[in-house]
Amino acid sequence: MSSSRPSARTTARSVTPLGAVVEGALAGAAGTLAMDGLLYGRYRRGGGTRDFLGWELSRDVRTWDDAPAPAQVGRRLVEGLFARRLPDRRAAFVNNVTHAGYGALNGAVFGVVAGSLPAARVRHGIPFGVGVWAFGYAVLPAAKLYRPIWTYDRATLAKDLSAHLVYGLTTASAFTLLRGRRRTRAVR
Repeated sequence: MSSSRPSARTTARSVTPLGAVVEGALAGAAGTLAMDGLLYGRYRRGGGTRDFLGWELSRDVRTWDDAPAPAQVGRRLVEGLFARRLPDRRAAFVNNVTHAGYGALNGAVFGVVAGSLPAARVRHGIPFGVGVWAFGYAVLPAAKLYRPIWTYDRATLAKDLSAHLVYGLTTASAFTLLRGRRRTRAVR
């Protein structure tokens, strides 16, 4: 005989596919901000003097020549899709949109995968962060925006990996919170 009562095991609120995408994107945005906080701290410890908002919004990016990889990826996407050149004055804006969008998009993917599991776990952020890190080192060299991974020293790769682990773990934590896991106990 079937009962509509929850089992004594931990249960999680079910999430719709759209809910998983939205909650994942929001979690990815939180993960991106946490990663940026770590990177900004490293920047300041290394002698950087800009305030967080100026650093975060790429206010020193004036041309495509000084634009980082996210800006270059965004530029290629926009120019390829619309067959229209973007002026230098758009470099910082494209960098910001691409960086935030990539973090949110990866979070949405995480949300779909984690939302299909019986319960999202913070520890799922570890392989997720490693995967996002590895994907960048596979795709960006092919796009001629990074050098091949084997040309970077261990310290550089470790710093980048640790930042992506912060991203992954924060994304997983935020998704778990947004998903609203609830523990229920069966009435005995």
